[in-house]
Amino acid sequence: MFMKLIRILFRNIRDAFKSIIRNFSLSLASISCITITLLVVAISMTLSVNVNNMMKNIEDDVTIVAWLDKDITLERAIEIEDEIRALPNIQEGKEAVILDDKESIRQEWMKASDTYKDIMKNWDLREDNPLKDAYQVKVVDIEKLDETSDQIAAIDGVFLVQDMEEMVDRLIGVFDVITKITYVIVIALILVTAFLISNTIKITIFSRKREIDIMRLVGASNSNIRIPFVFEGLFLGILGSVIPILVTVYGYTALYGQLDHGRLFGSFITLVKPNSFVYIASLILLLIGVVVGMFGSWRAVRKHLKI
Repeated sequence: MFMKLIRILFRNIRDAFKSIIRNFSLSLASISCITITLLVVAISMTLSVNVNNMMKNIEDDVTIVAWLDKDITLERAIEIEDEIRALPNIQEGKEAVILDDKESIRQEWMKASDTYKDIMKNWDLREDNPLKDAYQVKVVDIEKLDETSDQIAAIDGVFLVQDMEEMVDRLIGVFDVITKITYVIVIALILVTAFLISNTIKITIFSRKREIDIMRLVGASNSNIRIPFVFEGLFLGILGSVIPILVTVYGYTALYGQLDHGRLFGSFITLVKPNSFVYIASLILLLIGVVVGMFGSWRAVRKHLKI
């Protein structure tokens, strides 16, 4: 029984390959359409994964700067830190709320410019320093950035609050538009590809009408007639996914290396490492190709093969 199933399987595979070769021009058109579709899918996946990674980096790096009143004491500054940490949208950990006291700010500015150094070198005492202490605050959810900024600004002793809300909103808007456009293109191409494969299989069915009639006369079951066409769609999907997979694996890895380990703008915006991403993406591309190919074949058989 097992050997019989194996023979049937190999016969169906053989018939599928013969059909692809017999209708080579149509098969090539289907393969080309699948290839183009999967290339767009690969670009879409790459954009989507890297956009999510960039958003995570932005979320980790977005900082609210809370400037304190000029004459505030260190004791009150420490109390303000506790009040900030108690807010609901503040990250946990020591690095989430960092105090830049006015002396540290003075030292940094003096290192950055000789002009600042000449002006500030005599500010030896805290009372002589006209700068303000500031807290660097990191949030959990950047969508609540404005709300958290208002809560910090309401704390007694906080002079001014600055955040990156406008820049973050623009970035999120741009990323959303890019993602939606790629999704629309991918869905449209998948539908066109399935339709083209369906037409290819339909023409194949008409060209093999006599063979199908003979199979019916000798008692071939419906599944025996259908299966070769479904295999044909499967092979079209596999062949169409080869180039997109190669482009994804080697192209993305090369791009990552060319950009100094994926750095687009320093460490703020970086690409996802290709280690596991390219293999997961390749598997997804292969599955999409197979599903689209088999669906197109199944649709043609269901609609045009009268059995």
